[in-house]
Amino acid sequence: MNILIINAHKFYSYSKGELNKFLFNSIKSYYELANDVKTTIIEQGYDVKKEIEKYKWADVIFFQSPVNWYNIPYSFKQYIDEVYVGGDFYAKAEKYGRGGKFTDKKYMLSLTSAASIKEYTSTDGFFNIRSIDDIFIGFHKTHEYCGMKKLDTFVVYDVFHNIEIEKVKMDLINHLTSLRDML
Repeated sequence: MNILIINAHKFYSYSKGELNKFLFNSIKSYYELANDVKTTIIEQGYDVKKEIEKYKWADVIFFQSPVNWYNIPYSFKQYIDEVYVGGDFYAKAEKYGRGGKFTDKKYMLSLTSAASIKEYTSTDGFFNIRSIDDIFIGFHKTHEYCGMKKLDTFVVYDVFHNIEIEKVKMDLINHLTSLRDML
């Protein structure tokens, strides 16, 4: 299987991306022994044509990103705007949103969130019982528009408190293992 892993963390002085890098590297380590793996670290720069070729090559794309203002970092949005071009990712279709060219591809979103899970799951939480996938509907619809199939999202909540890195790693491995039959 051909695996593409994107690290979309945006460096800030207060958030250096260590957890996102750890998760990115853990996904890479999990798959690279039995699969072909390519990676992109957006902050290190990228060549648009090479990125398009990576997507064409990939069977599964993993996106590692922090939650920035209830969305992806602006540099990740810029990457999508530059790389996801008509003709390569999608074409005109009789019905809106049905011209995706990557119908044989799957993707997984892996996120790090400062908010605790309670903020999403409780009626008095900030998100008022909206899941992370509800918050990221635009991201998911973008990929559906390109024809890709969504795999279950992985999230590390409350990243500035109570992080047990070994538990996070085991949770990620368990999550990736649970996807085996879907790949």
